[in-house]
Amino acid sequence: MTDINNIISKIQSINKSGSPVIVAIDGRCGSGKTTLAMKLSEIIDCTVFHMDDFFLRKEQRTSERLKTPGEFVDHERFLEEILIPIKEHRTVYLRRFCHDTFEPGEAEEMAVRPIVIVEGTYSCNVNLKNYYDMTVFMTTDSTTQLERLKRRNPDKYDMFVEKWIPLEEMYFDTFSPKDCFDIVYET
Repeated sequence: MTDINNIISKIQSINKSGSPVIVAIDGRCGSGKTTLAMKLSEIIDCTVFHMDDFFLRKEQRTSERLKTPGEFVDHERFLEEILIPIKEHRTVYLRRFCHDTFEPGEAEEMAVRPIVIVEGTYSCNVNLKNYYDMTVFMTTDSTTQLERLKRRNPDKYDMFVEKWIPLEEMYFDTFSPKDCFDIVYET
């Protein structure tokens, strides 16, 4: 268990000599990933990217892909449009996922601050993890998780219980989070 001050201290201790420090916050739905990213953005100079902006397009949603742990985000697009440009000091253009069309939206230029926070489940997909300077795993007990999901998304609660949580748990079971993350934060 850790607190936000410990996370900030660890982030600030990473010296990248002119390159942004990239921190991923992965974890269970309802564990507080977005809340932590928002709190960090209020305290430190950072840019925040959300994995929810990188859902799979219709043609990517194959049964084979959806059976593979960690493959429920468009990590290919996230890598090409966000992480590689940051690492190469190029301009970053964010195209947020549009739920109406199942396609990325219009590109908007993003200011890349000295610290970049990537938040969302699947942000530490094996194809992305090596691009991060620090990783945080957010977790909570199942009772708290279900209470938060019911309060936050009552109309989608059943979908979380029947679909999203099992997919996430398959991903976490495959990658042993407590063994491969720099910080485990229990809320």
